[in-house]
Amino acid sequence: MIDVILKKGKEKAAILRHPWIFSGALDKVKGEPENGEVVTVRSADKEFLAYAYYNDQSRVALRLLDWDENTTIDKTWYTQKLKNAIRSRSNVLSENTNTCRLVFSEADFLPGLIVDQYADFLSLQILSAGIEAVQEDIISILRQELNPKGIFDKSDAGARKHENLEPVQGLLWGETPPEFIEVRENGIRYHINIADGQKSGFYCDQRENRMILAEYTKDKRVLDCFCYSGGFTLNSLKKDAAHVTSVDSSALAIETLQHNLELNGFEKNKQESIQSDVNKQLRAFKDSGQKFDVVVLDPPKYAPSRSALDRAARAYKDLNRLGMLLLEPGGILATFSCSGAVDMETFKQIIAWAALDAGREVQIIRQFCQPEDHPVRLSFSEGEYLKGLLLRVL
Repeated sequence: MIDVILKKGKEKAAILRHPWIFSGALDKVKGEPENGEVVTVRSADKEFLAYAYYNDQSRVALRLLDWDENTTIDKTWYTQKLKNAIRSRSNVLSENTNTCRLVFSEADFLPGLIVDQYADFLSLQILSAGIEAVQEDIISILRQELNPKGIFDKSDAGARKHENLEPVQGLLWGETPPEFIEVRENGIRYHINIADGQKSGFYCDQRENRMILAEYTKDKRVLDCFCYSGGFTLNSLKKDAAHVTSVDSSALAIETLQHNLELNGFEKNKQESIQSDVNKQLRAFKDSGQKFDVVVLDPPKYAPSRSALDRAARAYKDLNRLGMLLLEPGGILATFSCSGAVDMETFKQIIAWAALDAGREVQIIRQFCQPEDHPVRLSFSEGEYLKGLLLRVL
């Protein structure tokens, strides 16, 4: 195995079990490893630190895998890691919920691998050269452990370019998923489109937050922004919301939401879908004087990196200012950020600026976070990407 030597003083991250080492920390590479190859990481004093994936095309040159020098990174190692991840989700899956995230990259010690279960199908995202190199082993283990009907590759994320990988999508094994797979989450039925849907097909990271928010929607007029396939909409209707207006710019999202409304038998006169840019639609509501009792803001990732933080902060502030202006006094705002570069304290500050600009007093009722199938390693705070606030706008 090829040794990679770090510069003096650059071993702290590895010692603290952080899974990333950036290219600027590398001193010597003793050999010519392929991108994605497993290498031995050593300190400037040649002491063993960890095993890692190597990639000279990425800012994250080393993705650390294991800190035990006696470990062998082979198919048996991958089998154990995947078994551990799958077993840890056993209490998430039930008769009422048959979809969840089975593998969450660094959180499950498999950097660059996302595996989502949708009923009898699996959706994979492979985001590192290291996982790409052992893809066949990963598929073999998943088949053995889960016996799915099919495994579909959704590795079309922009993050692959950081590893010098091309975006790919297509069937990896078994049956091609139908256009719509029916899944259950919290007893609500959804049609999931893996091939054409966003990310891996569905946002299961909001499972618990949808239920929490729904408790505030009985007999209320709800505005669900960036509604996608209707998670917050459907949960609100299940809890007897008076009416839900759902807004998304994607025609496929609106189409999928309509399927899901019919699938669950909700009354058509209690819901309206609008295909539109959300910010444009919020301004239209404001200009027409329309008001709501509950507003949900669940936008896409505005800050993919820290360099985009200032621009993202302005976008979050403007979005939340508009949301607050559409609420009746005492109304509820559920606002989220899925940007890992925006921590909770920064997010609170942005919302405070939005409230000041809107001329509204705001109380925090509770904080939202990602569910247990999206765990966060204490040594890898970057994994804590989803955060949200439940607010009362006075």
